[in-house]
Amino acid sequence: MSDTSLSCASAAAPSLAPFVADAEQVRAALPALDVRGVLAEMFAALGRGEAVQPPQTLALFPQDAGDFITYLGVLSSAGVFGAKLSPYIAGTQGAKPIVTAWTALMSMQSGQPLMWCDAALLTTERTAGTTALAIDQLAPRGARRLAVIGAGAVALAHIRHAAPLRAWESIRVYAPGLAGDGDRAATVRAADTRVSLATTARECAEDADVVMLCTSSGKPVLALDALTKPALVTSISTNVAQAHEIDPAALPALDVYCDYRRTTPSSAGEMVLAAREHGWSPDAIVGDLAELANDACPRPDYARHVFFRSIGLGLEDIAIAYALYTHLRGAARS
Repeated sequence: MSDTSLSCASAAAPSLAPFVADAEQVRAALPALDVRGVLAEMFAALGRGEAVQPPQTLALFPQDAGDFITYLGVLSSAGVFGAKLSPYIAGTQGAKPIVTAWTALMSMQSGQPLMWCDAALLTTERTAGTTALAIDQLAPRGARRLAVIGAGAVALAHIRHAAPLRAWESIRVYAPGLAGDGDRAATVRAADTRVSLATTARECAEDADVVMLCTSSGKPVLALDALTKPALVTSISTNVAQAHEIDPAALPALDVYCDYRRTTPSSAGEMVLAAREHGWSPDAIVGDLAELANDACPRPDYARHVFFRSIGLGLEDIAIAYALYTHLRGAARS
């Protein structure tokens, strides 16, 4: 049995005290985790009714001091449930806001805690892994040109997860100021030998088959008229209220997919705005990853652009936390 298998009913007899994994322990374990494989199994289980994904919830702190999002999930195929708590603590007197994330993993058999882990790195990995899974399911056949908007840690993780998916001829990257920042540019180029830097978002996306939007922006970062042929565009979430990386008005003209159709439309900024202001309906979503994993929805024919939107699911957090727990438990026994 692999460390990252979700099929093991291993949560029946937890230790008396749960594992507590800090950021350094998580970092050391990451190379042992098959992130995309774990997520593929999780979405397949969700589509078969072997998992439950409640909507994420936002709780506000008093006096505008911040908030926290709770990401819940029940993964019965692994015998676990839990929650990731991600607070946004407003800075005072000019200090930067504090954003953290920790996941609590518990047993469905005993009701006891199994692990409490720092989830910051795991969130980056599961976000990039989910995008990679979507590309694997949705990218046009023969896709050879990959474009990336963004150059931070999340963008670099996206490049790392997406690079093995296709025989990319080129991976172009754009972020404001990147070309003029030698150290930052060197870090991005080191991500893959095929990486080159673009000077504008339009140049980056031209002739691309797949465009990954990996920014923390709350407003559009790519005009879709920059795409010279039907392409897959992927987008992720940030903490900015109603964040969106493409123009919400564009959604009616796209084939739209998402991570989970029951929860994403009520949280994804461009979907909320498109439904409210541009006549788009969540009923227009062609499919989600749970359906794609079970061949329960059509794949795109690329008669027009395809848009994939993820918001980050609690089940992703629970699945990757369970993979980490299984790895740490195995290491502790060896």
